[in-house]
Amino acid sequence: MSRAPRLHDDGLTRCPWPGEDPLYVAYHDTEWGVPEYDDRALYEKLILDGFQAGLSWITILRKRDNFRKAFDDFQPEKIARYNAKKVHALMNDVGIVRNRAKIDGTILSAKSYLEIMEKGPGFSKLLWDFMGGRPKVNHFKTTASVPASTPLSVQISKELSSRGFKFVGPTIVYAFMQATGMVNDHLVDCHCHATCGKTARKPRLKVK
Repeated sequence: MSRAPRLHDDGLTRCPWPGEDPLYVAYHDTEWGVPEYDDRALYEKLILDGFQAGLSWITILRKRDNFRKAFDDFQPEKIARYNAKKVHALMNDVGIVRNRAKIDGTILSAKSYLEIMEKGPGFSKLLWDFMGGRPKVNHFKTTASVPASTPLSVQISKELSSRGFKFVGPTIVYAFMQATGMVNDHLVDCHCHATCGKTARKPRLKVK
């Protein structure tokens, strides 16, 4: 179903997908589409997009803080060392999505991330080199025009899979590209379309 941007009570026009949910609107306005270059933050988002598979993003967003606590703030150095006891604890954590394959995939992806960081080229550089270091700005008018995947997301998916990452199919990768600002898929009439690529993402305080 094709949907156009909608005018909100605050006078701002937004993409239709966050609806009126305050958490979703805040995510849309301040995070989605803002270019992310931090290695660890990119790893976190890729993992969360993998957990989203088969679910809605708002489900993951509402559980994001729980995920961060459960997965040691998505520090790959810690996740790569998870043992069977830790996996068992995660499978019993009602605050996250309890999917054994995705939990195991998170650990394997952490190991792949560390290899890229140690042997080169670095996770952020690997990803952004596909974009020439800059976001691709699209000019879609309705949601019907926004693709679920692209030849580039297929290419990145193959690269990540070849390096041992899990749950990185072309559709998951494209959602990841949208969220991290590798592509600007805010609809052209959305108030974020003209500005999100110019916003500097603020560092997030780590969970203690």
